[in-house]
Amino acid sequence: MPSLLARSLVAAVAASAMLAQSGVAGAAPAGPAPTDADRAAARALLKTLVAIPSAKGRGQVPKVVEVVTARLAQAGFAPEDIVRVPIDIDGERTQGLIVRYKGKGGPKKPVALLAHMDVVDAVPGSWTSDPYVPMEKDGYLHGRGSTDNKFAVTVLTETFARLKRAGWTPDRDLFLAFSGDEETGMLSTRKVIAHPLMQGVEYALNADAGVGLLSKDGKPVAFSMQAAEKTTATFELTASNPGGHSSAPRPDNAVYDLADALKAVQALSFPVELNEITRPMAAKMAKDEGGAFGSALERLLTDPTDAAAIAEAKRHPNSSNILWTTCVATMLRGGNAPNALPTGATATVNCRILPGTPAAAVQAKIQKAVGDKIAISLVGEAVESPISPVRKDILAALQTATNATWPGVTLEPSLSSGGTEGREYRRAGVPTYGAGSLGLFPDDMRAHGANERVPLASFDKELTYWNVLLGEIAGHGR
Repeated sequence: MPSLLARSLVAAVAASAMLAQSGVAGAAPAGPAPTDADRAAARALLKTLVAIPSAKGRGQVPKVVEVVTARLAQAGFAPEDIVRVPIDIDGERTQGLIVRYKGKGGPKKPVALLAHMDVVDAVPGSWTSDPYVPMEKDGYLHGRGSTDNKFAVTVLTETFARLKRAGWTPDRDLFLAFSGDEETGMLSTRKVIAHPLMQGVEYALNADAGVGLLSKDGKPVAFSMQAAEKTTATFELTASNPGGHSSAPRPDNAVYDLADALKAVQALSFPVELNEITRPMAAKMAKDEGGAFGSALERLLTDPTDAAAIAEAKRHPNSSNILWTTCVATMLRGGNAPNALPTGATATVNCRILPGTPAAAVQAKIQKAVGDKIAISLVGEAVESPISPVRKDILAALQTATNATWPGVTLEPSLSSGGTEGREYRRAGVPTYGAGSLGLFPDDMRAHGANERVPLASFDKELTYWNVLLGEIAGHGR
């Protein structure tokens, strides 16, 4: 869940209370406001899902599917509208899930609502409690997947179930599109996208990219509409050598050659790129941050080649990484014995590439920097995806839903330096936008780490958010 990296999402600032209240007053939800009973039911479902260890290698994603589909069938969804999408990944059976909320018919194209059912596995010894035994404590639900991403699976499932029971019929088809391996290969994501039911989807709303940052006193600080992601590309850099006995050192050495190459990667820089997403993000950061960093950003908006401004901005990598492509060494291996000259040494370099820059161009730039003595290969696949066009109607709908839960927030489009399955939808031609308003405190940013938890007060608000948002995009009332 890269959306949990709050500084990569800095694109929002408090607006006036009057404007926020106006936005709430204009909201027309799809169905009745969620009740205490609805919130209790959602919490119960979240606990059930968190207790299922749906990490790669455990074969438990189908159990998540069974729980979700049973809940939706009980609410009245017809069997033909609940579609399991099975897939075998490295000998492990997993599933995606598509659920159709049939609309009234008419000219509006369907909208897909995205979340993922799998989790990154937890190391029990690093937790203060069992990661797969959900525990309520001090206003939080603790457990693996509580934020990434089972809160979203739960809220979307409960919203569909509640609106179906209330008799709401949307004015367009809506699809739940849940994947089973977002945290690893996203192969189930691709299979869901390719399913015949999903053809003709106008756009997707990604609940995995719908998280905002709260201040220590619980006020909203950073909420945004994610409309783009950096491409992730991983390269291996390898130095080779005939080797020999360590008692007779050669003038050349694979480890030294690789070390020189890594210093070249460290010195490598990529240009500032200002587009329809990064330019307003940089302008907003300049205003919010002030000081030397804010001044540097202002200068870069005028002159993206200002060397002094670039140097200052790079002192704040958690924020400024939206402005350029980055590459960094992350792993090393080499040699086979302490008394033998190495015949090879390899480093892993991970790059986060701005949309519009091909991974091949980045590889070529690295090759030029390190020289021909170093072999470079792409590890796996670099999934390149475009920026989703910023549509005013979608932004307005998300704004209304956000103001229904967090009054006083103005949304701006944003780019994430991390990756979600939104990139797969964008690559397939489906514009995709981060949606959701799960407010997290700085200490709640624990996705993939130990002691993951979700604030239950924020979780409860999500039921209101999606009730309002579905009303905005698919019709109010019955």
